[in-house]
Amino acid sequence: MIAVVAIILLTLFIAAFIFIVRKKKMQSWLWNYTKSQFSTAPEHSGTKHVMFCFVDHYEPQWLNKDNIELERKRVDRWMSDYPLMASKFTDSDGCHPKHSFFYPEEEYRKEHLDKISDLCAKGFGEIEIHLHHENDTSDNLRKTLSGFAQCLHEEHNALSIDPQTGKPTYAFIHGNWVLDNSHPEGHWCGVNDELIVLNETGCYADFTFPSPDTSQPAMLNTIYYAKDDPEKPKSYETGKPIEKGGRAWGDLLLIQGILGLNWKVKKKGIFPQIENSDVRHTFPPTPNRVDLWVDQGIHVKGKPEWVFIKIHTHGAQDGDMDTLLGKPVEAMHRHLNDKYNDGENYLLHYVSAREMYNIIKAAEAGEEGNPNAYRDYILPSPSFKRL
Repeated sequence: MIAVVAIILLTLFIAAFIFIVRKKKMQSWLWNYTKSQFSTAPEHSGTKHVMFCFVDHYEPQWLNKDNIELERKRVDRWMSDYPLMASKFTDSDGCHPKHSFFYPEEEYRKEHLDKISDLCAKGFGEIEIHLHHENDTSDNLRKTLSGFAQCLHEEHNALSIDPQTGKPTYAFIHGNWVLDNSHPEGHWCGVNDELIVLNETGCYADFTFPSPDTSQPAMLNTIYYAKDDPEKPKSYETGKPIEKGGRAWGDLLLIQGILGLNWKVKKKGIFPQIENSDVRHTFPPTPNRVDLWVDQGIHVKGKPEWVFIKIHTHGAQDGDMDTLLGKPVEAMHRHLNDKYNDGENYLLHYVSAREMYNIIKAAEAGEEGNPNAYRDYILPSPSFKRL
């Protein structure tokens, strides 16, 4: 009788878990994640360097396109509260937390970006490109991205200038996570050769993932190169992991955040919480999550002592600002410094998206020592305009 009850309970658990997997659209990554849990983490003795990057789908017009005063209120709160919060913390290099503002091309307002540029000039972050589009074409996308990159550079001194081409370069986050036309029904993009277009217009890396749906690539918790098939969507599904001693391949480098299961936090007391690197009011950056981010150990293959943590948010959403600018994020930074910046076992480095890319490329090239030396390894820092 006990055995029968156990079988029934196990069957119900499996059925419920399958339901959750489908509801949460985990099919594209759960199997690879499960397999990865049985692999042995690369060993390393000595100090581990933790690169911490906070990227933001920063959309001042969120659910509002007619109230400029609301937009200003949202932006102004960041301009006043972020320096107050970030000034309380420094990493092992003396840097404050650096926020990477991925600003939507379709929401451009000069006055907002003037303010953000001033904040960045004070050392609190950098500006990159975000884009929402629908039924687009390759030619129009190329024009849009090139034009916006030039605008950000000319009007705000944002974006790094590629020393080889002399043109603005940028990191990219795709709106609605559907990079390379990856929506099952083709919504919110339309461009099958998007990776190629991004490469041609100066994109040095994509920071879109992880994703909460089926646009998530099967290659999770990995920094890798993807090659575009211009005839098909979602060409980034697989690729080549970046490795020490290797070289660039394909069309675009993808720098992902952490995706997995957090068994220390359970829904309904049974099912593990999905960890997808998203920070908001309903998903605060607790010490437990910070530990999971570090333990995941995303790194350039062959160099496990340099760990890359990329988390994301939608910072202009009103309900999340108290979390992102107040006590919850302060608790996150305090835990990062207390546990992962002791100077012996760990050294913490607050990095922008550009700096994270540069340090990743330094690791690929086999550079050694303190990654702080490689913040401007390939792409130099922008010279933001002050108000």
